[in-house]
Amino acid sequence: MRALIVTAVAAEADSVVSGLAGPVPHPDPVTPEPRALPGSYLLSRRDLPGLAADVLVGGVGPAAVAAATATALALADYTLVVSAGIGGGFQPAAPVGSLVVADAVVAADLGAETPDGFLDVQELGFGHSVHLPPAELAARAAEATGALLAPVLTVSTVTGTAEGAAKLAARHPLAGAEAMEGFGVAEAAAAHGLPVLEIRAVSNAVGPRDRDAWRIGDALAALTAGFRALGPVLVHWGEHRHES
Repeated sequence: MRALIVTAVAAEADSVVSGLAGPVPHPDPVTPEPRALPGSYLLSRRDLPGLAADVLVGGVGPAAVAAATATALALADYTLVVSAGIGGGFQPAAPVGSLVVADAVVAADLGAETPDGFLDVQELGFGHSVHLPPAELAARAAEATGALLAPVLTVSTVTGTAEGAAKLAARHPLAGAEAMEGFGVAEAAAAHGLPVLEIRAVSNAVGPRDRDAWRIGDALAALTAGFRALGPVLVHWGEHRHES
């Protein structure tokens, strides 16, 4: 089982690596590897029993992370792609410090505003707006990590108002979290015929922007704990997938 785990920034990657195999051993700052795109780099590789995990810092936003993910996938063979990091949680389902595993990776603001409301790119007939992770893998990941299993929305502009949060919740009433990278990672994975998984640790509530209320440290700690529990799930799923 070889997984590519894609994060936006180095702090998220550090938390993932720490969860998979203890404290990050690299010096600070990290020297980008030659194979990576400018602005992204392979932070660490972890070889565990049954699991080889490459952790990529891909940049912020769906475009940057899609480009970095696609480049990494063109240079090595993987079994699974995982989008991981922190994000906003829809209250009260996903409180700060909790985890959300995506049962759907949704492009929430890719589309058009119309007099009758927002139409996503799929409704416009220009493609698709949702990627579905393997259902069994997502369910097992949520169970093992204690996460909420729910759609995770990808946005290019983070929600910062009560009005914006209400509109998103109305369009996606089951959503658990929003972040900025999942759909970009999923698009790159789909182009290579690979399944995708997304896991988010909640650092703040979706809604009015209040930096004082953010708990980034708590979210990163939750991400570490999540990947400590997730490793065996990935190994089991990879073995089962190989057998089938």
